[in-house]
Amino acid sequence: MTGLRIIFMGTPEFACPTLQALIDRGENLVAVVTQPDRPKGRGQQMQAPPVKELAQKHGIPVMQPIKVRVPEAVEEIRAYAPDLIVVVAFGQILPKALLDIPKYGCINVHASLLPKYRGAAPLNWCIINGETETGVTTMLMDVGLDTGDMLLKKTTPIDPDEDARSLHDRLSAIGAESLAETLDLLVAGRLVPEKQDDTLTCYAPMLKKELGCIDWNDAPLKIKNLVRGVTPWPGAYTYLDGKLLKVFRVRTADGSGAPGSVLRADKSGIEIACSGGSIFVDELQLEGKKRLPAAEFLAGCKLVDGMTLGSRGTAVEG
Repeated sequence: MTGLRIIFMGTPEFACPTLQALIDRGENLVAVVTQPDRPKGRGQQMQAPPVKELAQKHGIPVMQPIKVRVPEAVEEIRAYAPDLIVVVAFGQILPKALLDIPKYGCINVHASLLPKYRGAAPLNWCIINGETETGVTTMLMDVGLDTGDMLLKKTTPIDPDEDARSLHDRLSAIGAESLAETLDLLVAGRLVPEKQDDTLTCYAPMLKKELGCIDWNDAPLKIKNLVRGVTPWPGAYTYLDGKLLKVFRVRTADGSGAPGSVLRADKSGIEIACSGGSIFVDELQLEGKKRLPAAEFLAGCKLVDGMTLGSRGTAVEG
């Protein structure tokens, strides 16, 4: 426990382990700031962010400004007189007026090894780009996008078959550990901020649904990394007889054929040709159906060698 008055700013599930760590440490959490409730699911029922649910469970006051940069929101935060603001995947850019409020500044937990992968979706893009390691960086926030001085880094390898869901869970736990260690160093006066080298940075933009569309003209490893990086959201997909076909788990292989063509469809998997090799699809889901292993999928949906997967309406027998 540091004895500091702390405001926590975060929204999704990724932020919850860090908030829970602060609660478990007995920190003086004077408020939590999170995004507004949003409609979700087929029924579009209003749903609270995971961070709000956790905060309310522990009786912590919650703020949900539509825009945190408006003067009214900044002044409400100022009224709590925080010594420190901890930010984890909040989802809005903080204005300088807010950054300047706490005595010890605003410390962000970022899911990459800065200065690489600044932006909204670092853990996804490191998988899509075929990185073999990543990690978490705590940093002192400034007005730039993930440009503040680095405080602490923790590195972890990325398994070649790991997807974004698994990496998300591991990095959220590492983030909680990193923040706790950063706080201990802060109160001990042993934090040493380090400037980022802007020449080493790359950008990790927000994910869009169309990113998940598989281009069968890509190489096998590129397709595998895309599938891993967009699972569970926005999800990788192609089309079969004009219907959306979601793809969840794949393996690279060395088959050959016209990109997108079915080379094999049996109990060993569904093999699809791509550029310079092939991909075995081990788990998939046809539009309107359940997510299934390849063998079960084939029991209800026959694929013929030579069929071509691709854009909507192209999957026909060759």
